[in-house]
Amino acid sequence: MKVTDHIANAKDTLLSFEVLPPLKGKGIEALYQHLDPLMEFKPSFINVTYHRSEHVFKKRTDGSFEKVIIRKRPGTESICAAIMNKYDVDTVPHLICGGFSVNETEDALINLRYLGIDNVLVLRGDAAKNESAFEPEPDGHQYASDLLTQVVNLNAGIYLEDELKGTHKTDFCIGVAGYPEKHFEAPNMATDLKYLKAKVDAGADYIVTQMFFDNAKYYAFVKACRDMGITVPIIPGLKPVYSKKQLNILPKTFHIDLPDDLAAEMMQCKSNEEVEQVGAEWLLMQSQDLKKNGVPVLHYYTLGRPMLVADVVRKLL
Repeated sequence: MKVTDHIANAKDTLLSFEVLPPLKGKGIEALYQHLDPLMEFKPSFINVTYHRSEHVFKKRTDGSFEKVIIRKRPGTESICAAIMNKYDVDTVPHLICGGFSVNETEDALINLRYLGIDNVLVLRGDAAKNESAFEPEPDGHQYASDLLTQVVNLNAGIYLEDELKGTHKTDFCIGVAGYPEKHFEAPNMATDLKYLKAKVDAGADYIVTQMFFDNAKYYAFVKACRDMGITVPIIPGLKPVYSKKQLNILPKTFHIDLPDDLAAEMMQCKSNEEVEQVGAEWLLMQSQDLKKNGVPVLHYYTLGRPMLVADVVRKLL
C-alpha cells in the first residue's frame, strides 16, 4: 500500500520506523533483531535507508593507483523484500543520486516494482567521504529533482529507451525530504522552500522531514509550506539522543540545533546512560505533543537504538 493511502485511511497518527541494511559480512538476522522489538506497534511502513558507495584507491604493482568502488551495504531492493516477507509490512526504499547512473536507477525501479514495492523516498544523498562536495556519476543525477523526474516519467510509462514508450507504467508513491532548519547548502529558508515546492509540483506525494528536536520549528516549517501552497502530507522525523558526543556530532553532521534545555540537561549528565534517559524523555515529550496536534505519522530514525525507541512508543500508546 502507498504511504499516502495509509495516511488517507488512518483515524489517528500512524507510526513508521527507519532502518539501515546490514553491513556486508553480516546476515539479515541482525536487521531482524533490530526490527523485532518495534513490530509490536504495527508500523504502517518501514523506511530502508541507503548510504552511497565509497571510492578508494588501491596501489597497483607498477606503482599506479586503481579507483575501486566499494559498497559496504547491500541494495535496498533485497532488504525491503525480506522485511515485507517476514513481517508483512510495507517498505519505503531510499533512492539516491550518488553512485548510480540513470540506467542503474531505472533498473532498480523496475526491480522494486517487480517485488511489489509501492513507495520510494527520493534523495540526492551525501557527498562521498573523500569529496568536499557532492559529485554525481558521469551518467547520474545531480539533483533530487532530476531523480524525482525519472520516477515520475516511469510512472507515466516513459523509459530511457524510446522504443519502450507506451509499455508498462509503474505506480510509485514518491516521498521527498524537507528541512525544518533548511538544507545546509541552501542560502536561506525561502530558497529551500522554493526548491521543495518545485519537487511537489513535479510529482512528489509527501514530505518526510530531517530530524529536529524543537517541535516549534516543525510547526513553523509546516505553516511556511502551506503558505506556499504545498498541500501534501508532511511527516515529522524524530531521533533520540543517547550520548554526549551527539552534542557536537548532530549539529555538525546534520546542521541542526539542539534546544537550550535539551543541551543543558545532556551536559549535566555524568554518563551516556543518563543521556539516554534524557533523550528518551525528550523524545516522548516531542511525540506526545506532535500526536496531540494531529501529525499524520510519527517517523522514528531508530538506527542503533531500537529498544530506546520501543520504550518511548510503548509509553506514548
